[in-house]
Amino acid sequence: MTETNSKLNKFMQRDAAVILYGNAVAGILISLLTSSFLVFAFSYPRIDPLKKIWWWVMTCLLLIRFFDMIWWEVKLKKTQFDGNIATIRFITGANLTALMWSVYLVYCTTQGNDIELTTTIIAIAAMAGGSSTVLAAHKYTAIFFPCILLTPGSIGLILSDQKHLQLLGILGLSFSIVMLVISRNSAKFTANTLFLKNENSILVHQMEEKVKQRTHKIYELSNLDPLTRLFNRTAFLEQLKVVTTTPQKPFALLFIDLDGFKKINDSIGHKAGDDILRETANRLSQFTKDSQLLCRWGGDEFLIVFSDIDEASAVEKSKQLIALLSEPHNTENSILSVGATIGIALYPIHAKTEDRLIQLADMAMYYQKKQMRSAVCVFTEEMEKLFAYDLHLKNGLTKAIENKQLRLVFQPIICSKTLNIAAFEALLRWQLDDENIPPDEFIPIAEQYGLIHEIGAWVLQHACMQAKQWDNKREIIVCVNVSIIQLQDENFIGIVEEALSSSLLPAELLHIEITESVFASDLVVITNQIKSLQSMGVQVSIDDFGTGYSSLSAMQDLAVNMVKIDRSFVNKVDSNGKAIISAVMHMSSALNFTVIAEGVETEEQSQALLQLGVHYFQGYYYSRPIEIENIPSYLESKHSNTA
Repeated sequence: MTETNSKLNKFMQRDAAVILYGNAVAGILISLLTSSFLVFAFSYPRIDPLKKIWWWVMTCLLLIRFFDMIWWEVKLKKTQFDGNIATIRFITGANLTALMWSVYLVYCTTQGNDIELTTTIIAIAAMAGGSSTVLAAHKYTAIFFPCILLTPGSIGLILSDQKHLQLLGILGLSFSIVMLVISRNSAKFTANTLFLKNENSILVHQMEEKVKQRTHKIYELSNLDPLTRLFNRTAFLEQLKVVTTTPQKPFALLFIDLDGFKKINDSIGHKAGDDILRETANRLSQFTKDSQLLCRWGGDEFLIVFSDIDEASAVEKSKQLIALLSEPHNTENSILSVGATIGIALYPIHAKTEDRLIQLADMAMYYQKKQMRSAVCVFTEEMEKLFAYDLHLKNGLTKAIENKQLRLVFQPIICSKTLNIAAFEALLRWQLDDENIPPDEFIPIAEQYGLIHEIGAWVLQHACMQAKQWDNKREIIVCVNVSIIQLQDENFIGIVEEALSSSLLPAELLHIEITESVFASDLVVITNQIKSLQSMGVQVSIDDFGTGYSSLSAMQDLAVNMVKIDRSFVNKVDSNGKAIISAVMHMSSALNFTVIAEGVETEEQSQALLQLGVHYFQGYYYSRPIEIENIPSYLESKHSNTA
């Protein structure tokens, strides 16, 4: 980590030097022309000796800087130069130039006439304005340069006994303060840009180095995988490269990933896992005629090539292969089953190189896994766009909080009998590059890459802080959605406690909403977490109830406080959805939980749900999600209507 930071700083310093020296010619030329104009244009033909001396010193300084710039351009730019030393050389010259201009302006405030003084301040102010961009690669110089240009002279004018000079000094000082802020922000933006650029470069380089090291290690191994006796990566890639570099008929590359293997490996043991991998390799060997075009790619992943085949035939063979690999395994005195998801890339339609074919088949396999496991998928260009888009979102999410791109909106939850506001559900919104990214797009990515913990903590903290600002007399609850991944985190209870403590929000005004997927998780861990929340006074809701995993026994064990009926049942309340909702209401009486219907969009739905006894409503019929700044006026309008 220390070595990485050292490299990052080194590269950033070099980039900063490149930017500074890249703008050097313009800065030097402007200083030379401006100094010559100011010295020789006024009091001509008699030149004040001190001005002339100042001009000679300034010219020599600018020449030294010019030769330094030439030296850097010719001798250093294309080498592995020390960015810190180069930057120090540049900023030394730049800061000395600023000091020279400061001396000249101070001198003019005591010796020059009004026209000369005004012209001088305008010229120096213009240079100060340009410096915020030209010197942005070095924060302290970018701030120092405009300040030292204007501040001393402006203070001198303010201290004069002439009102118009005092006003001119105030303008100069004000401008220097504005330029300080602008320069600081510009320097911060440039530093962040350089950081991201070099961080990505280092990460890419590290990844490339790891790939090289791993490839070298694989190259040193024998051609056979020691467990399955199939070809390993090295042997398979060499064979595949031969196939792709010689004239060939079309073929299909299949990327096979076993479904459910990790669970068996973790729960029953590695011996059972190894037995399944060996048996899988045997089944694959029996299925193909060419063992050289079959390999164990790694873990529970296998690659296989079918020669002289079209897409339809490749899909059909893949389905047969899935059926074969899904047959039960007799191992460890147990009958175990795994499935298989297969991605297909076609040569030469999709790619003509071995690496690219594997990449695309892998992409198709992962795409299919996200849709439905134990099925087959053929690569399409749309998948690559989606993959790139997911990567774009992932990179954006890592900086979303820092860049203040996240915000919360709140949708009211209405009491069905009184139509009073009982709660607000906090809904997360993300704006990236002027595009509003839907939560169902970025939340799975946040969960996949482990970003959900930081984002979830941010949501909890800000939701509690906002809820504390609402009308305390009415005790309006805030409901916060929590990912199952967050709930399984051993630090989650502490995060909730911190959010309540820092916001001073009473625990009974916070409701945690979790999706029905908790029923497919470790119920012991989930039950303990829910009980811990409830012991604090926080209530717990099951969101999207009825869409997948729930069971009566699990509901009884979890003892949640509320259940949210999924909008799909509300949309069908006039047909078969009515029976489901009615059953949920009977369950609520038996298990003592309240019921919220979400997605209520019409008066007819509202009336039907009211007749069924649903306790609370949420949906567009009552209100769309409300921005934070509009909540006070919304609450006031509702208070007026019920008064």
